[in-house]
Amino acid sequence: MLHIRVISPPAATEDVLRIAADSPAVVHIVSFPGAARSPAGDVVEFEVAREAANDVLEQLRALGLKNTGGVSVQQVDLSISTAAEVAGEVAPGDPDDAVVWDELAARTASDTRITWAFLAFLALATQIAAIGALLDQPILIVGAMVLGPEFGPVAAACFGTLRRDGRLVVAAVRALVVGFSVAITITLACAAVSRGLGWITPAMLDDRPLTDFIIHPDRWSFIVAVLAGIAGILSLTAGKSAALVGVFISVTTVPAAGNIAIAIALAHWSEVGASFGQLGLNLAGMFLAGTLTLFLQRVLWARYGLHVLPKTRTVPAASPTSR
Repeated sequence: MLHIRVISPPAATEDVLRIAADSPAVVHIVSFPGAARSPAGDVVEFEVAREAANDVLEQLRALGLKNTGGVSVQQVDLSISTAAEVAGEVAPGDPDDAVVWDELAARTASDTRITWAFLAFLALATQIAAIGALLDQPILIVGAMVLGPEFGPVAAACFGTLRRDGRLVVAAVRALVVGFSVAITITLACAAVSRGLGWITPAMLDDRPLTDFIIHPDRWSFIVAVLAGIAGILSLTAGKSAALVGVFISVTTVPAAGNIAIAIALAHWSEVGASFGQLGLNLAGMFLAGTLTLFLQRVLWARYGLHVLPKTRTVPAASPTSR
């Protein structure tokens, strides 16, 4: 269930209550006339089954509440209510399969911001990957994969492409380009200092059988990236954060970036091109698969989801409703 709080001008409050009451997937409707102070207006709260949230949010958006009031949405982890159980049964599909598009839009938009935290995590992950490549230690490569935050902008690019939102796509690409550029530059500087101190030598990259997959992009790299892209989008839309960690471990993006930096510092020029190829192949695979996954989710949900809902309330009259 999702908890929705609406701040509406008094003239729109009856429409908000009507939208909530007309959906059989909405329960626990509460109205507080005149409770809102900034912006001034009424407050209406209710809970809706996740599967039916898109329909309700779309109708609320049509009232212009974004400009005259506000709508906030929160996840309800526990609801002890028979009415809520009935609403969940009436709503089409399963909560884990439902994509709340406004929620995804907010999440992907935030993932395109070039923040200090984003740059720091990506730079740290790239440096760990570079050390893993030098020492031929797969465990360090895996740790770098988990730490890297690059899937957020990739998902944003997928969503922006689906919505034909050029600004979101550009912002996502900019975040990836700036992020990897900064991470590679910092790692390269550290590697150059280390070489000057005699801590690392070119010979360290000559024989590393456990991590040489980084410089060998092939069809399997692309296939894994495609599968990871599908899993990543599904984990975002279903809220399965544990699955998203598995996506990070699957793709060779951060390891490739780390190898680019270390290969430049040690003058292994052939590895630089191969690492760029690995990075591009993985990003392309995730982008194509993620965009297609979102497209299929939108088509399938539009066809089998909202149309199943009846237009009038079918929840028993005993459902708790307060106005």
